[in-house]
Amino acid sequence: MATDKLTLGVKCPQFSLPATDGKLYSVDSFSGKKLLIVIFSCNHCPYVQAYEDRIIEIQRDYNEHLSIVAISSNETENYPEDSFEKMKERASLKGFNFPYLFDESQEIAKAFGATHTPEIFLFDSERNLAFHGKIDDNWQEPKNVKSPYLRNAINELIEGKKISVPETFTIGCTIKWKK
Repeated sequence: MATDKLTLGVKCPQFSLPATDGKLYSVDSFSGKKLLIVIFSCNHCPYVQAYEDRIIEIQRDYNEHLSIVAISSNETENYPEDSFEKMKERASLKGFNFPYLFDESQEIAKAFGATHTPEIFLFDSERNLAFHGKIDDNWQEPKNVKSPYLRNAINELIEGKKISVPETFTIGCTIKWKK
């Protein structure tokens, strides 16, 4: 499904979605932190699985400055491992330190123009899109990362600088759309 990507500088689309912790989250739920990262995610994708620990580390390392929220928008009839129940299991198993939301209607993924998992949207203090793309340049070997795109963007925003690489192409699995 073709969707229009958010462009840099636009406001974060509003959402209100259930999370694996039993709560309902919206953009306003994260108003206490300067930065907001929305990650389109899922359970079954090997790219997502490879990045889960790095996402947990980013939330831990930058907890003072940002909130991360992961959103799964995959259809679950053909991908039952991405069901809400399986999401709850995955969040518990991995010890996610961020909310994991379920976009059953897929409307939020469409609003963001998301197409892949993991796909990163970093919003500044005004909730304008400041960075879009991938976490880094080596999904398979964290020790061999040469360009930590997301961490660099976070650091530059915290320091009040212009983001040097505000967009990268995304890698990962495609979002599994309902027919």
